Amino acid sequence: MSESLAFALVLTAAPGSGVIGNVELTGVRGALAGETVLDERWLAVGEAWEALLARPEDAESASLLTRVHAAIGDRPIDVNLVGADLATRRKRLLVADMDSTIIGQECIDEMGDMLGIKARIAAITERAMRGELDFEGALRERMALLAGLTEGDLQRVFDERITLNPGARTLVQTMRANGALAALVSGGFTFFTSRVAAAVGFDLNRANILEVADGRLTGRVREPILGREAKLAALETLARERDLDPALTLAVGDGANDLAMIGAAGLGVAFRAKPVVAAEADAGITYGDLTSLLYLQGYHRDEFVMT
Repeated sequence: MSESLAFALVLTAAPGSGVIGNVELTGVRGALAGETVLDERWLAVGEAWEALLARPEDAESASLLTRVHAAIGDRPIDVNLVGADLATRRKRLLVADMDSTIIGQECIDEMGDMLGIKARIAAITERAMRGELDFEGALRERMALLAGLTEGDLQRVFDERITLNPGARTLVQTMRANGALAALVSGGFTFFTSRVAAAVGFDLNRANILEVADGRLTGRVREPILGREAKLAALETLARERDLDPALTLAVGDGANDLAMIGAAGLGVAFRAKPVVAAEADAGITYGDLTSLLYLQGYHRDEFVMT
């Protein structure tokens, strides 16, 4: 007989949307018929709700999620089933992708716009993030097209184009206030990760280093290129250095080069992600903002650190 484990069925929506109401919850409760429901509670009224379940270790999850999705219909609500063991639910290490995850842009595409070739660069980026192109090769191809950009151009990109995704600072500051280490690990460039990390409050950042000569990009990055395997290595190394069980780690990203770290983390989250990533992650957020990752860990909105 399988051991029973604690799980949380978590419903989240955009902050302030109020789309989770009594009608939706009545349908969800019906979908939970036959499940062992230990408790249910609001994490933020109208925005985040969870039901705590006791389920066999080998219980199949897809059918439960299908029933809940059917009960909700086309409402803009994210539905996730995550482990809810009290000892490991709140993570002690966050490893986050930057482009289109912590920020709303792809920095390399915006760099291309400085030369009037954004569409050309973005087409390669999109294919790489979908897993259709080798990441390292795609990065070298795009960098060759960006040769000649000045450091002043890069600063303009950061100042004029880059915006934080909603909830980024709250996610990082709340987890850090509760003892977690927060790392920004990107296949992009340290020029941007250092600035985004400072703006959000990450403890550290890792990314590729642009090669510059006489104040201009040479069209190359320093080897080795930080990609999928380097992101995984960062997650594993940071957890090992802090003697953390893998169950206490959280990784979030949107593109194919995030798949390895998402798969290895105790909780791997696809944030507004490409289909290949959404299909593999433990949890997915489409409608909510980055604070949804706090709800997945059982945080109540009253516990959020707002800065």
